[in-house]
Amino acid sequence: MRKVVAASFIGTTIDWYDFFLYGSAAALVFNKLFFPDSDPLVGTLLSFLTYAVGFAARPLGALVFGHYGDRLGRKKLLVLSLLLMGGATFAIGLLPTHATIGTAAPVLLTVLRLVQGFALGGEWGGAVLLVSEHGDARRRGFWASWPQTGAPAGQLLATGVLSLLTAVLSDSAFGSWGWRIPFLLSGVLVIVGLWIRLSVDESPVFKQALAQAEARKAERTGEVEKLPLVAVLKHHWRDVLVAMGARMAENISYYVITAFILVYATTSAGVSKQTALNSVLIASAVHFAVIPGWGALSDRIGRRPVYLLGAVGVGLWMFPFFSLIDTGGFGNLILAVTVGLVLHGAMYAPQAAFFSEMFATRMRYSGASIGAQFASVAAGAPAPLIATALLSDYGSSTPIALYVIGAAVLTVVAVGVAKETRHRDLAEVDSATGADPGTGPTTVRPADAEARTP
Repeated sequence: MRKVVAASFIGTTIDWYDFFLYGSAAALVFNKLFFPDSDPLVGTLLSFLTYAVGFAARPLGALVFGHYGDRLGRKKLLVLSLLLMGGATFAIGLLPTHATIGTAAPVLLTVLRLVQGFALGGEWGGAVLLVSEHGDARRRGFWASWPQTGAPAGQLLATGVLSLLTAVLSDSAFGSWGWRIPFLLSGVLVIVGLWIRLSVDESPVFKQALAQAEARKAERTGEVEKLPLVAVLKHHWRDVLVAMGARMAENISYYVITAFILVYATTSAGVSKQTALNSVLIASAVHFAVIPGWGALSDRIGRRPVYLLGAVGVGLWMFPFFSLIDTGGFGNLILAVTVGLVLHGAMYAPQAAFFSEMFATRMRYSGASIGAQFASVAAGAPAPLIATALLSDYGSSTPIALYVIGAAVLTVVAVGVAKETRHRDLAEVDSATGADPGTGPTTVRPADAEARTP
């Protein structure tokens, strides 16, 4: 189990490093390197627009990787996602800027960002399912939260590398060539990730479900098995909507706290780039540490209570968050971001097990990925754009805080109407619904998991 967790964690860390590195670079240097003729704030908006394009490709990645992941297995698709993400990130590090090739530079940047988004759209579902399907119901929340720590670990790594470079290089050197180093570093990380990821076995739950489906197919001559996507939308559309709603506050708050803060703190609060990066760096370390704890708590009291705590907490924290940043003090900046990410972790930690437990095995990759990644288009993709536009139009953080609070209300409603899933045994879900696409909706027998839960 530890080997499986390590493989998922390392892979997701590398993929999130690549994805978040782009976000930080978009806030710090891409506006000058790829959109130099624009007003600084407009250039930042255009830079964040290419950042949002990566989110637009994530639903397509979820559909393609989900389909083949439910047909061929989790492991093969996870290897492919790592190669695509690492290759695109490495290529960004070699990309000529606007000063060299003109408008072709932002076009190529956008294409590579699309590849990043496509790869990440398939990565998340496979990584959390590989762990969820290897474990048991008693500690699934804890084990499945470890791939989730790949997000703060990737943020920590990306921000740490950028912070180190901005500390040791002059602004001109960093803008000229220093920004390329973190992107080129991705090539080394991908080799390490592939070595670990190739060493793990395919999910035993998936192999069992696939064998059962093949046996049923042999008995049902002439019947056509439905595509996983079709089965998900027919039988699990409510679960998909719940997953999308649950993602709203989690996704929007995260990108406001970690990406938009680099713009807000440096332009409105007069904080240096180094100080802003360091605050995110420290807060990401705390975020990484608390996620497994939130996951373990969801095993004891349920996925919904922990998730609701995070959504309500993030909504209530937004006004204090911006007030602390406005002081310009480093300690207040750390406190603002850290508390925000700790509350975010209460949503993000149980999310992996929560979404995994909603779907039967032969539609789980598709269902979890569709619910998670389609929401990201409406949530995380435009969040820095909307926040920057609100700041530009109103010159105040109040509309931005209200924007995040509105997302928190949507998440509270979605999770509030959802059913608790922590006692679901994944094999029992399959035996109750059938493991192959084309079966009925998820109706799970009450398991004896209550007695087994510590």
